[in-house]
Amino acid sequence: MDLIVARDRADLRKARGDGPVALVPTMGALHEGHRSLIRDARARAAQVVVSIFVNPLQFGPHEDFSRYPRTFDADLAVCAAEGADVVFAPSAEDMYAPDRQVSLRSGEMGRIVEGAARPGHFDGMLTVVLKLFNLVQPDLAVFGQKDAQQLAMIRRMVADLDLDIEIIGAPTVREPDGLALSSRNRYLSAADRQVALALSRALAAGAAQGAAPKILGAARSVLDAAAPALDLDYLVLVDPSTFAEVGESYSGAAVLAVAARVGATRLIDNVVVSVGG
Repeated sequence: MDLIVARDRADLRKARGDGPVALVPTMGALHEGHRSLIRDARARAAQVVVSIFVNPLQFGPHEDFSRYPRTFDADLAVCAAEGADVVFAPSAEDMYAPDRQVSLRSGEMGRIVEGAARPGHFDGMLTVVLKLFNLVQPDLAVFGQKDAQQLAMIRRMVADLDLDIEIIGAPTVREPDGLALSSRNRYLSAADRQVALALSRALAAGAAQGAAPKILGAARSVLDAAAPALDLDYLVLVDPSTFAEVGESYSGAAVLAVAARVGATRLIDNVVVSVGG
């Protein structure tokens, strides 16, 4: 079947087939990481819907909304090649009425770590994801582990609002040199890209340690060596479910997360680590 492009709820209804539906929400500029999400969805459901929407609500006033890469024709080719059935590509006007008043609030969990660095980001993200869930009506949705706090927030939203949707977390896809794939990587100069490799090296150094202080210390040493070309935003070791920072005596799985600016480009990365005995 040819790939269907849906622009609104009516198009989605016409395109809906039989069997379970999987949704892969994206902002476009698709790369191999997105391809892996589509393949995961394809293996789990009868119909795969990929949404492409650059959501203005999750960008702050000084962030890169206007220059965020938009490569729609190339994205359609990726979706077709990976076996997606429907691309849902609404306009901002269709998604948000000019007199819109109601949106989600992400709570305390949305105000820490990435939420502290980007106030309001998770409010906007959760609002658009809930709208996508309501419009597409998927049985499951696939998100990348690279945006670990986003994934945790969506799982919390599904639990708190009693949504009947299975949330799948897919592994981060990396370049051979370790750099996590991101649509923003195209902004990096050749020199910037070499500096950016410090993020994945720092995570690997931290993951090789055991106790929480040693994990953070090893990772920070790598990042400090890359300064000032790498401007660190945060480096944290957090509970995977709440994103609260763990204490020195913590034992169990944790997320080691980092955000930094390299040149004009802000990058995030993370790895799940085993802490303690």
